Amino acid sequence: MKVLVVFDHPRRDSFCGAIADSLMAGLRSAGHVPEFANLRAEDFDPRLPVADEPDWEDPDKIYSADTLAEQARIARNDAIAFVFPVWWWSMPATTKGWIDRVWNNGWAYGSRKLKLNGALLIGTASGGPETYAKRGYDEAMRVQINVGIMEYCGIPKSHLEIMHDVMENDATRRALLDRARRLGASWF
Repeated sequence: MKVLVVFDHPRRDSFCGAIADSLMAGLRSAGHVPEFANLRAEDFDPRLPVADEPDWEDPDKIYSADTLAEQARIARNDAIAFVFPVWWWSMPATTKGWIDRVWNNGWAYGSRKLKLNGALLIGTASGGPETYAKRGYDEAMRVQINVGIMEYCGIPKSHLEIMHDVMENDATRRALLDRARRLGASWF
């Protein structure tokens, strides 16, 4: 299976980047072929210009060249994975802007839906699971992302994996890297 791995972090050499590398190693070990999209390094503009604004009266609208290129990248893959730091109980603005701009009306929702087999989302978080559970952050994120975006756009199966305590210690980080590798090898 071909899997588009969408990475969003200011630094490729961050722990979040190491999670992406572990995920891709796991994908390869299971015979999958990852395609890496580094939104920051590619300088993707997450702002929604008029050319990419949804047109509710024209589901066949032709979007900008940048958006069409991203849509083609998605279309040549069977599934998608996201790796990002959790900021303010959600994904970073660049990831959200990529979805807002690229997953557009008539292509990802509305008259047509995405033709992806699944979506895996890995968010790295410095907070612990108790903090997220206490305030319901984890469930709020799952509803927003899995139901409000992935399911709405026709993806039949999605999973948000919040990797907690990334700042804790080396043992925790090694365990999280192993978890990312195992997810890559088994989730799809």
